[in-house]
Amino acid sequence: MTDLHDLWHDPGTRVVLRSTETSPFGRKVRMAAEILGLAGRIERQAADTLDTSDTLRAQNPLGKMPCLLIGEEAVFDSAVILELLDAVAGGGRLAPRAGLARFRVLTRARLADGIADAALLMVYEGRFRQEGAPVGERWLAHQRGKVERGLSVFETSPPPADRADLVSITLSAALGYLDWREPVAWRPGHPRLARWLDDFAAATPAFEHTARSVA
Repeated sequence: MTDLHDLWHDPGTRVVLRSTETSPFGRKVRMAAEILGLAGRIERQAADTLDTSDTLRAQNPLGKMPCLLIGEEAVFDSAVILELLDAVAGGGRLAPRAGLARFRVLTRARLADGIADAALLMVYEGRFRQEGAPVGERWLAHQRGKVERGLSVFETSPPPADRADLVSITLSAALGYLDWREPVAWRPGHPRLARWLDDFAAATPAFEHTARSVA
């Protein structure tokens, strides 16, 4: 079986990221790749999750992005891709290698992912609602509760703003999405977390480098 590092460093092997500039999960991957010094190895290819002819559905049967292609290997979702990038970079840079500390980091990163997931579902409620159908207020309230509870945890204990790791990368991508799509007005009720994002952006150029440049 071909080793991951052999594939990654083989100049004949294409490494392609299927995503968009506006996906918070794709942004996570692009941010991590830049922080780990791996961005130059990755080609970017737009994906359209609603296009039935898009090859994304063959690469990831769920039809979701991001999807990282390493030669014939397809790796998804964003959490798995970040684990892979950390491994390629030597391991232990985005999360501890082992022990309880590792699982604490993984859990907090999944909480941050959950904020982005719920925010996306709030946006999708309007995007996929049939014309004339009533707004799904119960659904929106259900997702809003997830966002607000997750934000409250990070308001109480934000990660260090000067360290770009699995938690801070994931959280900053989620908050960046909230700032853009505005499914909830999160900054007024979470001033400590708002300051954290501003400080993280100042300390981590990759945050601004990966911001969307299109609507």
